[in-house]
Amino acid sequence: MHAPSFRTALYWAPSLQDPLWQAGNAWLGRDPELGIFVKQPDIAGIFEATEAARLYGLHATLRPPMRLATGWDDFYEEAERLARRVAPFDLPRLELAEISGFLALRESAPCPALHNLADECVRATNPHRLPPSPAEILRRRASGLSPEHEHLLAQWGYPYVLQKWFFHITLTRRLTRSEMAHFRPAAETHFAEALAVPRRVTDIAIFTQATQTPPAPFLIAERLNLGGVP
Repeated sequence: MHAPSFRTALYWAPSLQDPLWQAGNAWLGRDPELGIFVKQPDIAGIFEATEAARLYGLHATLRPPMRLATGWDDFYEEAERLARRVAPFDLPRLELAEISGFLALRESAPCPALHNLADECVRATNPHRLPPSPAEILRRRASGLSPEHEHLLAQWGYPYVLQKWFFHITLTRRLTRSEMAHFRPAAETHFAEALAVPRRVTDIAIFTQATQTPPAPFLIAERLNLGGVP
């Protein structure tokens, strides 16, 4: 068993050969695969604007971070079984978007296979999840949750899963209007080449965080190839 503060998550991350991986790591200033800092582009204020996102690494959440109720081996085997039964699929073209003041990457068209993958990740790993602590629940409720969000929090440990989940790759903290006007054009230039490349979802990544207090950076522990048949 890991220490109580240890957390793990299932994320989608671009492959190592995908230009989005290099571009995204440079934007955030860290490579979670190698566990190293990366030189960021020369954009005023980018280090501070990407501080929170840098801690998590370039990713789209499938199974939100959780503490394990079972051993690592049990969780890992479950994640492997999940990956083996899901077929690879094409990801719609990604584009820059503003989400509640955050700058992020979103898919440009609905992708049922992507949503199904996220749902599978939540359902399959739920038996391995410790319930959120009282402090975590209070933090989730601080922004105000609807009855539906409360139900999801109680059942799955997180209020933004299943019907409330949406794909996004966070690139900044919440920005002011003037900050968005500064960072969005810079991001459009920085990611233009990478976003023009078609991509396919062929694996999921297990990210881990050693401690929450103080918050340790998330690292990729393993990439699991999708092995299902379309």
